[in-house]
Amino acid sequence: MELDLKINEFEGPLDLLLHLIKESKMDIFDIKIEEITEQYLKYIEQQEKMNLEIDSEYLVLASELIEIKSKMLLPNEKIEDDEIEEDPREELINRLLEYESYKEITKTLKEKEELRHEIYTKAPSNIQDYIEENTEIKSDITLDDLVDAFQKFLERKKENRPLSTKVTEKEITVSSRRHDISLILKRKKKISFFDLFTVFTKEYIVATFLAVLEMAKNKELIITQNEAFDDITCEVRE
Repeated sequence: MELDLKINEFEGPLDLLLHLIKESKMDIFDIKIEEITEQYLKYIEQQEKMNLEIDSEYLVLASELIEIKSKMLLPNEKIEDDEIEEDPREELINRLLEYESYKEITKTLKEKEELRHEIYTKAPSNIQDYIEENTEIKSDITLDDLVDAFQKFLERKKENRPLSTKVTEKEITVSSRRHDISLILKRKKKISFFDLFTVFTKEYIVATFLAVLEMAKNKELIITQNEAFDDITCEVRE
């Protein structure tokens, strides 16, 4: 196997060893220790010839590989029938499997991070910006009353199920909730304000609440409460 590798290509000795195993198409559970040790030592020798500094951790693993190789060359000791012969490679295999899992998790997290960088969210805004003097909120209910009722609704919900903080792949936006609410009002004409909150996650709740206020501001719906403590309803504006 020709080696044309540089030390800065790898995150550490296990990363290098895992690469060599995959390149050689070896079964990680049945590493050909003599062959892989030879490849690993060739890599170390190549780096030294290039006058590259070798981290001590690479040298430590090299000595471990040599030790495992020597153990496997020794004749097997006689063991009892009920005993299981210990494989000198076992600890190394477990370390490689653990590192491989770590690499996969890291890769997934990096992909999620890159995806999140492609999503832009607006800064928190004053909800008063969504309300104008001619916004359609009927009866004596005010924006403060609506916010107060909404907060009490959230408190009741928390007793049954806490707000979810799970990261979801689908981004919930004010625009998407406005579209959903418009479709609901086309079918039902009138709906309870609280029935619009069918999913109890932070992103969904905030987007829904701001969508209702924005639609009221744009005269796409009317918020109504006939009397104090009555249900708050949203209805399509004819």
